[in-house]
Amino acid sequence: MTKNLATIAKKKKIKYFLISFVDLFGVLRSKLVPSQAISEMQKNGAGFAGFATWLDMTPADTDMFAIPDTNSLIQLPWNKEVGWLASDLWMKGKPVKASPRVILKEQIKKLDKNNLKMKSGVECEYFLISPDGSKIADPRDIQSKPCYDQSALMRRYELIKEVCDSMIELGWNPYQNDHEDANGQFEMNWDYSDCLQTADRHVFFKFMVKTIAEKHGLRATFMPKPFEDLTGNGCHAHISLWQGDKNIFLDKGDRFGLSKIAYNFLGGILHSAESLSAFFNPTINSYRRIDAPATSSGATWSPSSITYSGNNRTHMIRIPDEGRFELRLMDGATNPYLLQAGIIAAGLDGMNRKRNPGKPVHVNMYEESHKVKGAKKLPLTLEKSLDHLSKSKVMQSAFGKNIINSYVKLKNKEIQKYNSATEKKIGFRGAKKKYKGNIITQWEKDNTLDC
Repeated sequence: MTKNLATIAKKKKIKYFLISFVDLFGVLRSKLVPSQAISEMQKNGAGFAGFATWLDMTPADTDMFAIPDTNSLIQLPWNKEVGWLASDLWMKGKPVKASPRVILKEQIKKLDKNNLKMKSGVECEYFLISPDGSKIADPRDIQSKPCYDQSALMRRYELIKEVCDSMIELGWNPYQNDHEDANGQFEMNWDYSDCLQTADRHVFFKFMVKTIAEKHGLRATFMPKPFEDLTGNGCHAHISLWQGDKNIFLDKGDRFGLSKIAYNFLGGILHSAESLSAFFNPTINSYRRIDAPATSSGATWSPSSITYSGNNRTHMIRIPDEGRFELRLMDGATNPYLLQAGIIAAGLDGMNRKRNPGKPVHVNMYEESHKVKGAKKLPLTLEKSLDHLSKSKVMQSAFGKNIINSYVKLKNKEIQKYNSATEKKIGFRGAKKKYKGNIITQWEKDNTLDC
């Protein structure tokens, strides 16, 4: 049911609305609209020039309009005068097919045809760093194995409390906050939900954490690998499929508690993992995290091969409990909407084609991967991921060739900018040699710290 935003504004004393959308690169774009104008914006949308964002458009293209989804409304807990709204992009009376939220809703429609719903939860890791981005914010956070360190956690109590209190107020049901595996790294978890709602909340969570961090004189980053010797930022997703109130991934008779449908869905993700990496690991910096050398803590906690297992965190897919699985490929730069859309697209392909995931692998992949015969490796560069995506019939069929081509084109332009910047920095001849391996460049920090 559509809600009247003008009425809500009067009732909740909202003076302004942020009408927001996310472009193909995951950048959150918004206009600040006074409540007196919200009725018009609710009907016709807020106007934007598509070329000014990461969408494959030209300056000659007509305006696009962000029409807010009233069900997504969030009144900022730290500033009650402002309401945030996720929006869908429209142009010439039609949805913009390349709008990530529209892309996700198109995949959801395919589930709806079979009376299916995907529910998901995300685990968002982030660093608290100095305002200039040069180091972690807490100089006393120096343990070689800092995961779950109570003292380091509590030194950031006021900030974490404010974020968690906000999630409680918003009804997200947060259930734990912890210091993660890297010095200066944290994670906050809230309840799983319908995948569209999870994506909207994922977008808002990143905005909220960054905003509250700035309020406390710090900077938050979801950059996949901001520091060479520390564990990178993952963004793990827990997935289940439902028909009404029934979890159709659940089979209590299976050793892992998964149904045949769940294994087919999982098999689809394994089949398309190389192309999905272009969405799930969308920056040059992402590939500093994938298959990185061991960190100061002793493990990267990121996958390198396309495998699945039971409750074993060294694999790309982990089955921690019956009726769901955890996909561990994504990092902090992933587009929240393309994350969910990619999972649905690959999973539906797996279900429709009854893709067999093969046997689970039970070894420690960080130490014994050489024992696993035939396991495919994940792409180790953004270029290779994009190449897989551009050739993927599954992704082309799911999203359309035009969307895939646009995404690949824009990402290749980003790679060109990176190459140009690094070549100018040290000279063309030495560029490839110097920046080969896991060395994080200034260009990556400048362009990815606020991803």
